[in-house]
Amino acid sequence: MTKPRQTSAATTPFDPVIAARAVVKNYGEDGLFVEVLKGIDLEVHHGEILAVTGASGSGKSTLLHCLGGLDGINSGSIAINGRDVAKLTETERGLLRNQALGFVYQFHHLLPEFSAMDNVAMPLAIRREAPDVRRARAVEALSAVGLGHRVMHFPGELSGGERQRTAIARAIVTQPACVLADEPTGNLDRETAHAVFNQLLTLARQVGTAVVIVTHDIELAARCDRVLRLVDGKIRDGVRLASTRQSV
Repeated sequence: MTKPRQTSAATTPFDPVIAARAVVKNYGEDGLFVEVLKGIDLEVHHGEILAVTGASGSGKSTLLHCLGGLDGINSGSIAINGRDVAKLTETERGLLRNQALGFVYQFHHLLPEFSAMDNVAMPLAIRREAPDVRRARAVEALSAVGLGHRVMHFPGELSGGERQRTAIARAIVTQPACVLADEPTGNLDRETAHAVFNQLLTLARQVGTAVVIVTHDIELAARCDRVLRLVDGKIRDGVRLASTRQSV
């Protein structure tokens, strides 16, 4: 897991992994209309670790879902590795997500009937990698998060922190261009949260993967390269912290 990832043939290290232009996202139901994202412009670059902060209801999770092509937008554009998500079929979007992105959520979403190794290997199975290849890479990813001794354990046999580290291994196993993490430590106690957060940042920097982390924890956000603050669906500021960030 320490080998730096390669950029795709269609992009260069100077191109953004994700580019959002004038993104607007609305929700409407039963005559109610809510404008959640109000003209978002954002670029995520190779190897960059970006935190998105803001109050509840400011649009953080919605922004992350839109950036990952999981939710459609009303206007504007989102490109992943130079490909406009809106111009792809659902099948093409799914393939692009599998090839370019990894996801980590507040809840681990591990499949309880599968071992840690098999859970981590799922993205590789979707790619139709050979069974021996995906098992070897899953074990390598689990070892990278300190769970090499737990590969055959099931989620019910793991602690909360171990489950979340397994979810991180699953997100990183394909060495994606970008990992999108939605409150990845929000369900953990503070000590475990810091340990898991540090693990995510360390792995991302080792393989050169960009990370966008939605978090309400300002202390954790300060460990990232850049911090964006969402207020009422708009980006109010973007503070670059690379020169002063804490080591992990």
